[in-house]
Amino acid sequence: MIKVVIAGGGWSGVSAALRAKKAGADVVLIEKTDLLLGAGNAGGIFRNNGRFTATEEMKALGAGELFDIMDTCAAHTNIEFPGHKHASLYDVNMIEPRVRALVLDAGITVMTESHVMDIIKNGDDITSLVLDDNTRINGDVFIDATGSSGPMGNCLKYGHGCSMCIQRCPTFGPRVSLTARYGLKDLMSQRADGTPGVFSGACKINKRTLSEEVRNELEEKGLAILKVPNEDINYDKLGQKACRQYALKEYSENVILLDTGSAKLMTSYYPLDKLRHIHGLENAEYVDPYSAGRGNSIRYLAVAPCKDTMQAIGATNLFCCGEKGAPLIGHTEAIVTGAVAGYNSVKYAKKEEMLILPDSLAVGGIISYSHKQFIEEELYKERYTFAGGVFFERMKKMDLYTTDISVINKRVEAQGLSNIFG
Repeated sequence: MIKVVIAGGGWSGVSAALRAKKAGADVVLIEKTDLLLGAGNAGGIFRNNGRFTATEEMKALGAGELFDIMDTCAAHTNIEFPGHKHASLYDVNMIEPRVRALVLDAGITVMTESHVMDIIKNGDDITSLVLDDNTRINGDVFIDATGSSGPMGNCLKYGHGCSMCIQRCPTFGPRVSLTARYGLKDLMSQRADGTPGVFSGACKINKRTLSEEVRNELEEKGLAILKVPNEDINYDKLGQKACRQYALKEYSENVILLDTGSAKLMTSYYPLDKLRHIHGLENAEYVDPYSAGRGNSIRYLAVAPCKDTMQAIGATNLFCCGEKGAPLIGHTEAIVTGAVAGYNSVKYAKKEEMLILPDSLAVGGIISYSHKQFIEEELYKERYTFAGGVFFERMKKMDLYTTDISVINKRVEAQGLSNIFG
């Protein structure tokens, strides 16, 4: 039986594992921390804007399990906030155990607290991954889902130091790039001013530290918008964020909170003393990252050039997904690239034709468009998402954006791809 080994248990790694397993492989999923989903444990937003279209396309393609779990964990649906419509918010405190159960029930071997440190090659092919205890995990095909944030030195060099985020590098060790170990050159995304890397786009506040008035509004509506004092408005921060769809002046002029189990603060960081000047936030405390009064994690420092099959350019049996495989933002985007990488890893091992999702689908378009812009055009200051920015505008221009599920299903069927991942 073909054996697929995946390094990184975030949304993309989990998605890759499920698709490779469904395609008939023996799958090992290796995660350095004690939790799957990575940044997904601090996220929570899906189905907003073009992500609704992408979600339903993935379900029609046969890769809907993870979105079904998000839906069952949704604390709020059909939420509107600046720049975004029909968003759903999953509870970040409920999602990981349900995803882990799905992965284990599928018969996937999960190795948590297992840190990949190196690779072993035979010619151009990887034969094994080496863990920090020198254990070797052999396989036929390998997937790099290690992400693009960390290690701590990068957050110090390009940010404000380790922000003690959900990645927990001080405890579980630094991110190690399989593509770099293979000998490939990873690319760095840039901020508006050209500085490498960008800040993660949000923080989590303990809901119990909000005023009763704000907490009740948040839990009832899923959203609370609080005015920032004029003297504290900072438009310059908008250019530092990974999530360009939130680079609107409303996010500087207001504190926007979303209910994802915690209170998700839609800004990269906010000085605690200033945050507590805002009515209703006098006692606010951060829960992720713990240093969100000063900074946040720095991301997109190791994006590997990939083909639209998600095979790493210049490699043989190595595929990538998530932020590792394209400058894409968000859980939905990670699941899409993970599905392609997992499916094609098995196709590659079987010496069968690999899948490239067509541009006539949003999920195919975002892969090809982001690769072309980032790799061919060397536009390192853009990130791409179904939820906003240049790609969402492209979706609308190409008439890909729709919330009509019957239209989406027919679109997938017309391409002969219904349940291709199933």
